[in-house]
Amino acid sequence: MTSFSIHSGQVHHTWDRAIAPVATLAPGDEVTLQLVDAGGGQLTAESTAADLGKLDFGRLNPVTGPLYVEGAEPGDALVVDILDVEVGEWGWTACIPGFGLLADEFPDPHLRISRITGGYADLLPGLRVPVVPMIGTIGVAPPEPGPHSVIPPRRWGGNMDIRHIGPGARLILPVGVGGALLSAGDTHAAMGDGEVCGTGVETSATVRLRVDVTKGAAPRTPVIETHPVSARTGAALATTGIGPDLMEASRDAVRALIEEITARTGLAPEDAYLLASVAADLKISEVVDAPNWVVSAHLEREVLGAG
Repeated sequence: MTSFSIHSGQVHHTWDRAIAPVATLAPGDEVTLQLVDAGGGQLTAESTAADLGKLDFGRLNPVTGPLYVEGAEPGDALVVDILDVEVGEWGWTACIPGFGLLADEFPDPHLRISRITGGYADLLPGLRVPVVPMIGTIGVAPPEPGPHSVIPPRRWGGNMDIRHIGPGARLILPVGVGGALLSAGDTHAAMGDGEVCGTGVETSATVRLRVDVTKGAAPRTPVIETHPVSARTGAALATTGIGPDLMEASRDAVRALIEEITARTGLAPEDAYLLASVAADLKISEVVDAPNWVVSAHLEREVLGAG
């Protein structure tokens, strides 16, 4: 086994099978990646909401890599074990105009900077959320000629924003091109299922991975084997959205959660929206009782200061 270290300057901003690899790994090798935050370093710990309007969207969601894995061919499975995710000392969470589940209801830029220490991120004075490190964007190059945007996920992985892709988890990706060309970025100190405002606690991170190849075993789409530490198991407050459209039911569940948070804490709706994005889990609770389906939004009561 060989260990590699890839620095944060070796990034790209699109998925493209033509991008030259920055390192070649053999199955069983480990690699340490220095990942920049999803803003591409455009925001600092002193940034304000006014800086959101200056963002260069072409620099958002950079990924470090790609990594060529020897022996990986189309039809194989690339097995990626997430050994460790060490997040930075601060992170940011924002409403970016035009982005997010309720973008039409929260049109103005809004930014909160979190200090990350002692296993918590301080989203607001007196309000902190547990650090649950995860990798928002990780995937391999698609076989179709590029470039392809890094923003939407696809069969080959990418910006999946699955909060369970953190330390102790295993990710299994279908290989689309020779060598797989694995890249990763968009790390979070905390994020709720759904990432409803469009951001979690966005932060830089040092990530350690191990790669392997299983011949002829490509899954139809990415598969994750989770680790117990990725679960939230405390007493929770859950709101619901009920109706025939899952997207609108999701919006209703989040609206209801924002209303509950503001009523129980006195937070401004904008901050309640950010809190829902970094700490609440959006779930499809029922899709069998036609014509209406149920989506629920779960927030651990500990976050609200309630047991």
